[in-house]
Amino acid sequence: MTRLIATYRVRCPASEIASVAQALALEQSVEAPDEAVTDPWVRAHVLGQVSAIRRIDDDLHDVDLALSLATTGLDCAQTVNMLFGNSSLHAHVSLVDVTVPDALVRALRGPRFGIDGLRARLGVHGRALTCSALKPQGLPVAELARLCETMALGGVDVIKDDHGLADQAYAPFAERVAACQRAVERARRVTGRATVYVPSLVGAPKALMRQCAIVRDEGVGMVLLAPSLLGLPVFHELVHDALDVPVLAHPAFGGAARVAPPLLIGRLYRLLGADAVIYPNYGGRFSYTEQTCAAIAGAARDAWPGVRPAVPVPAGGMTVERVPELLRFYGPDVMLLIGGSLLLAGDRLRERTQAFADAAAAASAAGAAAASNAAATGEAASGVAATGVAAPNVAAPGPAGKEPT
Repeated sequence: MTRLIATYRVRCPASEIASVAQALALEQSVEAPDEAVTDPWVRAHVLGQVSAIRRIDDDLHDVDLALSLATTGLDCAQTVNMLFGNSSLHAHVSLVDVTVPDALVRALRGPRFGIDGLRARLGVHGRALTCSALKPQGLPVAELARLCETMALGGVDVIKDDHGLADQAYAPFAERVAACQRAVERARRVTGRATVYVPSLVGAPKALMRQCAIVRDEGVGMVLLAPSLLGLPVFHELVHDALDVPVLAHPAFGGAARVAPPLLIGRLYRLLGADAVIYPNYGGRFSYTEQTCAAIAGAARDAWPGVRPAVPVPAGGMTVERVPELLRFYGPDVMLLIGGSLLLAGDRLRERTQAFADAAAAASAAGAAAASNAAATGEAASGVAATGVAAPNVAAPGPAGKEPT
C-alpha cells in the first residue's frame, strides 16, 4: 500500500530516540498501544512505520515515518491531521518535510495559474514582478483608493490590501473593494498597464462566500488569503471551488504551527493552490535567514510533476535600494513586495513607486545579461541557484529545506 514519508525533528536524549520515534509512529497512525493493534491488515497497512532516524546533534534527531496514504482519504484536513495532528501537541516535535505521493498531488491539485498564468494575466514577462500594500489600516476607503491609484500610476504590478484590512467599520469590505478596483482601472486608462488590486478575504465561511461574490461582481483580478488563519481545508476549498482568479497566500499565523517554513509556506500552501506565497525576507524586520528564504523560494517554484510553480514573494521591511541585491539572490521569477518604505515618500509616492518599478526592470535586465554571460563562459550561478535547495519531495524521501527548531 502507498505510503507518504513525513520527517519530524525531535528533541530528546539519544538514548530515548528509538522509543520516542516508535511512539510517534503510533500516535500519527493508530493512536493506540502497539499491543492493542492485533488485526494483521491494520498492522501491515495502517500502522505507522519508523523508516529512518538521523542524528543532528546530541539531543536532536530527524525521524522519518512511513504513513499509510489510505488514512488521509485524499482529503486536505485529514492529510494535515495524519501528518501532524496529535504530535503537534508535543513541544519537542516539529514537522519539517513530507514526501507527497502522486495520488495525493492529484487530489489536492496545486495552483491553478502558477508563475506562467500569473505573468499572462499581468502581461509581464522577462522581469521580476512588483507588489505593494495598502496601509496603515484605519484609513478611510477614499484614502486607501487614493493610495491605490497613486501606486498604480507609478507602475507597480500588484497592489494588495494589508492583511489587517478586513470588514472593519472604517473601511467596509464591499465599499473598499469597489473603490480600489475603480482606482486601478482609472490608472490603467492613463498608463496602459494592467495593475491588479488584491483584496484580503478573511472571516468565517459565510462571510468568505459573500466576499467571493463581491470580488466576482467587481471584476477583481486576484485575492489575498491567509491559509493558516482561515484553516488549510477552507483555503483549499475557496481556491478550487469558489474563486476563479489567482490567489496570493499570506503567512499570518503560520509561525504558530511548528512546521518548517519551507514546508508550510513554500510546499503546502503551493500544493493546496496558492499561486504566489508571501514570506518574511532575510535582512528585514523578521528573523528568517538567507538559507530559509532560499529554501522557501525553492519549495514554491522548483520542478514538481503535476504541480505548477508558485511565485515566491519575499516581504517585510524591504526597500527599493535592495532590489538589485534581491534579484541577484532570487532571479527574475519572483514578486518583490515593498510596502511601508514606499509610503514614507509621502507626496512623492508616485515617483517612489516608479523608482521601484524601474529598479526591478533594470535589475532583471542586468540579471538576464549576467546569466547569459555565465552560460557562455560556464561560470557558476549565484543566489538561490547556488544554495543547493532541494526540489519538493515527490518520489524519493529525504529532508529538503529543513528549519531548526
